[in-house]
Amino acid sequence: MSKPFIGVVILLFLFSGKSRTDKGTTQNIKEIIIGRCYSYVKIVHPSSRYNCEEIWRDFQDAVLNKGPCNVHVEDYDKLFQTAKQTLPCNKLLFWSQTHEFVHSLSAVTHLFITLEDTLIGYMFNDLTWCGQTNHTGFDFNSCPEWSTCEHHPVSSLWKKASEYFAYSSCGNITVMLNGSIEKAFNKESMFGSVEINSLDPRKINHVNIKVIDDLEGPFREPCTSGSILDLIKILQNRGFQWTCTENEMMKPDYMPVHWLSRGDKSKIVADK
Repeated sequence: MSKPFIGVVILLFLFSGKSRTDKGTTQNIKEIIIGRCYSYVKIVHPSSRYNCEEIWRDFQDAVLNKGPCNVHVEDYDKLFQTAKQTLPCNKLLFWSQTHEFVHSLSAVTHLFITLEDTLIGYMFNDLTWCGQTNHTGFDFNSCPEWSTCEHHPVSSLWKKASEYFAYSSCGNITVMLNGSIEKAFNKESMFGSVEINSLDPRKINHVNIKVIDDLEGPFREPCTSGSILDLIKILQNRGFQWTCTENEMMKPDYMPVHWLSRGDKSKIVADK
């Protein structure tokens, strides 16, 4: 039996190098979002109570009749108020660029809750959308890449979601970094630029940094060098208590079952 693993986990891994395309809004986006909302309320968290139609209307109001590069983080305030959710202490799991590994870990162990396990994350995960200036509908033909505009409608929503998710963190939290890459802690990532600044030291007791490596290496950044020291300095300056350990999460007690059985099990999957 595995010992309990208390804390919030933040995973930063290898970036896949794929750029975002300029495809348009996801087809049937209304049906997908409302359908996911009802699925969340009825199946995933049947004790929750949300008005899915109102959530859809708030989402439309935030995006439509605006240019595809003119949706600000605060435009989603009403949506997040309607979809407000209380998150438990000691269970939130932050991740970056390792979708498959993190969500397999969360699904198998049931020890963690990721952003994608929240109502907002569940509804909008892997969707694309943008509106059009002075137009009441979505643009289904073309949306700009995130990197081309500061106030992209998709990135603004995920920034808002990341702020809320991080600010809701409480108790002991854990930061998991990939020691097999340079810049395991990337100040330009969503964690490095948004989430770490939204963590509230008044609500967090301890930050446990966990550094893991690919099973066959390379072994580039341990607790005592590289960008992880930058993270530690930020935590110290903000008044957090912290510890740092290496490769604890690679033990069989924690690793996803399907990942252990894969032929390429020596590699961490980085698909975002």
